[in-house]
Amino acid sequence: PGLGWRGGGEKGRVALDPRGSASIVRRFRGRACRGRRVAALSPNSFKGLTDMFAVIRTGGKQYKVAKDDVLSIEKLDGEVGATLTFGEVLMLGGDKPKSGAPLVKGASVTGEILAQGKGEKVIAFKKKRRKNTHRKRGHRQPFTKVKITDIHAG
Repeated sequence: PGLGWRGGGEKGRVALDPRGSASIVRRFRGRACRGRRVAALSPNSFKGLTDMFAVIRTGGKQYKVAKDDVLSIEKLDGEVGATLTFGEVLMLGGDKPKSGAPLVKGASVTGEILAQGKGEKVIAFKKKRRKNTHRKRGHRQPFTKVKITDIHAG
């Protein structure tokens, strides 16, 4: 999402904000501005547009998630279709952001397991030159594919 341009003329252009409403963009003249375009949007134009998101920690990694996101995380136990609850929420964002120290109290993220699988094969090949010695090993990291269903602020 960003500002899209529609129409145009010398005096100014009409900019479309992500909601689709139009506002006038003025082209300033003078040495300081050198033809830069500045959107004449009020500060409240984008209020309520920011989606709720959370930063969670699982499997030793951190993920920024929003509702209906699908992500692959380190393998967690559970059947396909089962519900997972992530209690380690480091930050909540949106209209009223909250950051934890280190965790946000009472916050949780709920997800549904879509699939259990293995990633692409990674080959570890080690060789010692002129010694007729080498070692080749393959590894496929297991993962869990999760769809985020809800974010509870707590």
